[in-house]
Amino acid sequence: MNKPLILVVEDDCAVRNLITTTLETQQYRFLTAENGEQAVLEAVSHNPQIVLLDLGLPDLDGMDIIRKIRSWSNMPIIVISARSEDTDKIDALDAGADDYLTKPFSVEELLARLRVTQRRLNVVPSEIGVQSAIFENGSLKIDYAAGCAYLEEHELHLTPIEYKLLCLLAKNVGKVLTHTYITKEIWGSSWDNDVASLRVFMATLRKKLEHTPNAPQYIQTHIGVGYRMLKL
Repeated sequence: MNKPLILVVEDDCAVRNLITTTLETQQYRFLTAENGEQAVLEAVSHNPQIVLLDLGLPDLDGMDIIRKIRSWSNMPIIVISARSEDTDKIDALDAGADDYLTKPFSVEELLARLRVTQRRLNVVPSEIGVQSAIFENGSLKIDYAAGCAYLEEHELHLTPIEYKLLCLLAKNVGKVLTHTYITKEIWGSSWDNDVASLRVFMATLRKKLEHTPNAPQYIQTHIGVGYRMLKL
Protein backbone atom coordinates (compact mmCIF):
# COMPACT_ATOMS: atom_id res chain seq x y z
CA MET A 1 0.00 0.00 0.00
CA ASN A 2 1.58 3.31 -1.10
CA LYS A 3 1.93 5.90 1.62
CA PRO A 4 0.02 9.12 0.86
CA LEU A 5 1.50 12.62 1.04
CA ILE A 6 0.13 14.32 4.17
CA LEU A 7 -0.09 18.05 4.88
CA VAL A 8 0.19 18.80 8.62
CA VAL A 9 -1.34 22.18 9.52
CA GLU A 10 -0.51 22.97 13.15
CA ASP A 11 0.84 26.14 14.80
CA ASP A 12 1.78 24.47 18.12
CA CYS A 13 5.40 23.37 17.70
CA ALA A 14 5.17 20.50 20.22
CA VAL A 15 2.04 19.00 18.66
CA ARG A 16 3.41 19.49 15.15
CA ASN A 17 6.64 17.69 16.11
CA LEU A 18 4.67 14.83 17.69
CA ILE A 19 2.63 14.37 14.52
CA THR A 20 5.55 14.64 12.10
CA THR A 21 7.73 12.31 14.18
CA THR A 22 4.88 9.77 14.18
CA LEU A 23 4.48 10.10 10.41
CA GLU A 24 8.21 9.80 9.83
CA THR A 25 8.39 6.67 12.00
CA GLN A 26 5.62 5.11 9.89
CA GLN A 27 7.36 6.21 6.65
CA TYR A 28 4.63 8.63 5.59
CA ARG A 29 5.62 11.54 3.36
CA PHE A 30 4.58 14.90 4.78
CA LEU A 31 4.59 18.68 4.45
CA THR A 32 3.98 21.19 7.25
CA ALA A 33 2.27 24.56 7.58
CA GLU A 34 2.14 26.77 10.66
CA ASN A 35 -0.71 29.06 9.62
CA GLY A 36 -3.75 29.13 7.36
CA GLU A 37 -2.25 31.12 4.49
CA GLN A 38 0.70 28.73 4.26
CA ALA A 39 -1.67 25.75 4.50
CA VAL A 40 -3.73 26.87 1.51
CA LEU A 41 -0.56 27.58 -0.49
CA GLU A 42 0.89 24.11 0.28
CA ALA A 43 -2.43 22.42 -0.54
CA VAL A 44 -2.64 24.18 -3.91
CA SER A 45 1.05 23.71 -4.76
CA HIS A 46 1.55 20.08 -3.73
CA ASN A 47 -1.97 18.56 -3.83
CA PRO A 48 -1.48 16.28 -0.77
CA GLN A 49 -3.67 13.20 -0.44
CA ILE A 50 -4.60 13.90 3.23
CA VAL A 51 -4.68 17.08 5.34
CA LEU A 52 -4.32 17.01 9.14
CA LEU A 53 -5.78 20.36 10.19
CA ASP A 54 -5.81 22.25 13.47
CA LEU A 55 -8.76 24.66 13.70
CA GLY A 56 -7.16 27.26 15.98
CA LEU A 57 -4.58 28.91 13.73
CA PRO A 58 -3.09 32.40 14.23
CA ASP A 59 -4.34 33.98 10.98
CA LEU A 60 -7.31 31.99 9.63
CA ASP A 61 -9.90 29.85 11.33
CA GLY A 62 -9.61 26.21 10.32
CA MET A 63 -13.26 26.20 9.23
CA ASP A 64 -12.40 28.78 6.56
CA ILE A 65 -9.52 26.61 5.36
CA ILE A 66 -11.84 23.60 5.02
CA ARG A 67 -14.22 25.66 2.89
CA LYS A 68 -11.38 27.05 0.75
CA ILE A 69 -10.00 23.56 0.04
CA ARG A 70 -13.50 22.18 -0.62
CA SER A 71 -14.05 24.86 -3.27
CA TRP A 72 -11.56 23.05 -5.53
CA SER A 73 -10.62 19.66 -4.04
CA ASN A 74 -12.07 16.57 -2.33
CA MET A 75 -8.78 15.67 -0.61
CA PRO A 76 -9.60 14.07 2.78
CA ILE A 77 -9.32 16.48 5.72
CA ILE A 78 -8.90 15.15 9.26
CA VAL A 79 -9.43 17.87 11.85
CA ILE A 80 -7.22 17.66 14.95
CA SER A 81 -8.52 20.18 17.46
CA ALA A 82 -8.91 20.99 21.15
CA ARG A 83 -12.52 22.02 20.40
CA SER A 84 -14.40 19.02 21.75
CA GLU A 85 -18.07 20.05 21.72
CA ASP A 86 -20.39 18.09 19.42
CA THR A 87 -21.38 21.36 17.73
CA ASP A 88 -17.73 22.00 16.78
CA LYS A 89 -17.42 18.51 15.30
CA ILE A 90 -20.70 18.83 13.40
CA ASP A 91 -19.77 22.26 12.03
CA ALA A 92 -16.39 20.99 10.80
CA LEU A 93 -17.88 17.87 9.21
CA ASP A 94 -20.68 19.85 7.60
CA ALA A 95 -18.09 22.30 6.22
CA GLY A 96 -16.41 19.38 4.46
CA ALA A 97 -14.03 17.69 6.91
CA ASP A 98 -13.88 13.89 6.67
CA ASP A 99 -13.00 13.08 10.27
CA TYR A 100 -12.42 14.78 13.64
CA LEU A 101 -9.80 13.90 16.26
CA THR A 102 -9.92 15.68 19.61
CA LYS A 103 -6.80 16.80 21.46
CA PRO A 104 -5.21 15.32 23.46
CA PHE A 105 -5.02 12.25 21.22
CA SER A 106 -2.96 9.07 21.22
CA VAL A 107 -0.49 8.25 18.46
CA GLU A 108 -2.30 4.93 17.98
CA GLU A 109 -5.63 6.69 17.37
CA LEU A 110 -4.05 9.11 14.89
CA LEU A 111 -2.54 6.22 12.93
CA ALA A 112 -5.85 4.33 13.00
CA ARG A 113 -7.68 7.36 11.55
CA LEU A 114 -5.02 7.64 8.84
CA ARG A 115 -5.40 3.95 7.95
CA VAL A 116 -9.19 4.37 7.63
CA THR A 117 -8.74 7.43 5.40
CA GLN A 118 -6.10 5.67 3.31
CA ARG A 119 -8.42 2.71 2.72
CA ARG A 120 -11.07 5.19 1.57
CA LEU A 121 -8.56 6.76 -0.83
CA ASN A 122 -7.88 3.35 -2.33
CA VAL A 123 -11.61 2.88 -3.00
CA VAL A 124 -12.14 6.24 -4.71
CA PRO A 125 -10.61 5.42 -8.15
CA SER A 126 -13.07 2.58 -8.69
CA GLU A 127 -15.93 5.02 -8.10
CA ILE A 128 -14.92 7.46 -10.83
CA GLY A 129 -16.78 7.53 -14.12
CA VAL A 130 -19.69 5.14 -14.18
CA GLN A 131 -19.99 5.32 -10.38
CA SER A 132 -18.89 1.70 -10.34
CA ALA A 133 -21.97 -0.41 -11.09
CA ILE A 134 -21.10 -2.77 -8.23
CA PHE A 135 -19.99 -1.76 -4.71
CA GLU A 136 -18.39 -4.43 -2.51
CA ASN A 137 -17.32 -4.13 1.11
CA GLY A 138 -16.66 -7.34 3.00
CA SER A 139 -19.72 -9.56 2.50
CA LEU A 140 -21.86 -6.59 1.45
CA LYS A 141 -22.57 -6.01 -2.24
CA ILE A 142 -24.68 -3.29 -3.81
CA ASP A 143 -25.73 -3.54 -7.44
CA TYR A 144 -26.57 0.09 -8.24
CA ALA A 145 -27.89 -0.69 -11.72
CA ALA A 146 -30.34 -3.31 -10.42
CA GLY A 147 -31.15 -1.36 -7.25
CA CYS A 148 -30.40 -4.40 -5.07
CA ALA A 149 -28.15 -5.10 -2.09
CA TYR A 150 -26.79 -8.46 -0.95
CA LEU A 151 -25.18 -9.77 2.21
CA GLU A 152 -23.22 -13.01 1.85
CA GLU A 153 -24.92 -13.47 -1.56
CA HIS A 154 -28.42 -13.29 0.01
CA GLU A 155 -30.56 -10.38 -1.16
CA LEU A 156 -31.42 -7.83 1.53
CA HIS A 157 -35.10 -6.86 1.51
CA LEU A 158 -34.82 -3.12 2.09
CA THR A 159 -37.39 -0.35 2.04
CA PRO A 160 -36.66 2.51 -0.41
CA ILE A 161 -35.41 4.74 2.43
CA GLU A 162 -33.19 1.98 3.84
CA TYR A 163 -31.70 1.40 0.39
CA LYS A 164 -31.05 5.15 -0.11
CA LEU A 165 -29.35 5.30 3.30
CA LEU A 166 -27.19 2.28 2.51
CA CYS A 167 -26.14 3.72 -0.87
CA LEU A 168 -25.36 7.14 0.64
CA LEU A 169 -23.11 5.57 3.29
CA ALA A 170 -21.48 3.29 0.71
CA LYS A 171 -20.67 6.17 -1.64
CA ASN A 172 -18.95 7.92 1.29
CA VAL A 173 -17.34 4.82 2.82
CA GLY A 174 -14.90 5.71 5.60
CA LYS A 175 -16.30 9.23 5.97
CA VAL A 176 -18.37 10.49 8.91
CA LEU A 177 -21.69 11.85 7.61
CA THR A 178 -23.55 14.20 9.96
CA HIS A 179 -27.25 13.89 10.74
CA THR A 180 -27.83 17.16 8.90
CA TYR A 181 -26.04 15.98 5.75
CA ILE A 182 -27.84 12.62 5.69
CA THR A 183 -31.33 14.00 6.29
CA LYS A 184 -30.86 16.67 3.61
CA GLU A 185 -29.71 14.02 1.13
CA ILE A 186 -32.53 11.60 1.98
CA TRP A 187 -35.49 13.92 2.72
CA GLY A 188 -34.31 17.28 1.39
CA SER A 189 -34.59 18.89 4.82
CA SER A 190 -33.14 18.66 8.31
CA TRP A 191 -35.79 19.13 10.97
CA ASP A 192 -35.76 17.43 14.39
CA ASN A 193 -38.37 14.91 13.23
CA ASP A 194 -36.13 14.03 10.24
CA VAL A 195 -33.28 13.17 12.64
CA ALA A 196 -35.68 11.09 14.74
CA SER A 197 -36.83 9.28 11.59
CA LEU A 198 -33.21 8.75 10.58
CA ARG A 199 -32.48 6.95 13.86
CA VAL A 200 -35.49 4.66 13.32
CA PHE A 201 -34.53 3.81 9.73
CA MET A 202 -30.88 3.30 10.72
CA ALA A 203 -31.96 0.87 13.44
CA THR A 204 -34.08 -1.16 11.00
CA LEU A 205 -31.29 -1.12 8.40
CA ARG A 206 -28.81 -2.40 10.97
CA LYS A 207 -31.10 -5.27 11.94
CA LYS A 208 -31.04 -6.42 8.31
CA LEU A 209 -27.35 -5.68 7.68
CA GLU A 210 -25.54 -6.54 10.91
CA HIS A 211 -25.27 -10.02 12.43
CA THR A 212 -24.98 -8.33 15.84
CA PRO A 213 -26.63 -4.88 15.73
CA ASN A 214 -25.21 -4.01 19.17
CA ALA A 215 -21.68 -4.61 17.83
CA PRO A 216 -22.01 -3.28 14.27
CA GLN A 217 -19.49 -4.31 11.65
CA TYR A 218 -20.52 -2.01 8.82
CA ILE A 219 -22.16 1.14 10.22
CA GLN A 220 -20.50 3.04 13.05
CA THR A 221 -22.47 5.54 15.16
CA HIS A 222 -20.80 8.82 16.17
CA ILE A 223 -23.06 9.82 19.06
CA GLY A 224 -24.52 13.28 18.65
CA VAL A 225 -22.80 13.67 15.27
CA GLY A 226 -23.79 11.08 12.65
CA TYR A 227 -22.80 7.78 11.02
CA ARG A 228 -19.94 6.25 9.07
CA MET A 229 -19.71 3.10 6.95
CA LEU A 230 -16.52 1.27 7.85
CA LYS A 231 -14.29 -0.03 5.07
CA LEU A 232 -13.65 -3.75 5.66
